Amino acid sequence: MEELGILESDIEEKATLPSGRGGQKMQKTATCIQLTHKPTGIKVSCQKERSKEMNRFFARRRLVEKFEEITLGKKSPKSLQAEKIRKQKKRRKRRLTH
Repeated sequence: MEELGILESDIEEKATLPSGRGGQKMQKTATCIQLTHKPTGIKVSCQKERSKEMNRFFARRRLVEKFEEITLGKKSPKSLQAEKIRKQKKRRKRRLTH
């Protein structure tokens, strides 16, 4: 977060009730974390785990990935990985047709 210039003071955090399956325990505790980066307006929510602390961690990680994707564009690590997989599939497809 420091490398990209994302400050902790720029992030607004809100805990909400998660949606989906999970029963009574899930509907009583607010474990879904929603983060908003105020300067850019990027919104991210995470309800991957049952603990609030882990969801905070994963939400911040997702916020950084989204921020990289927007600022770096095609040079972000996620898009480079997707391009690599796309090329591999293209090579496999060519091999099968010949």
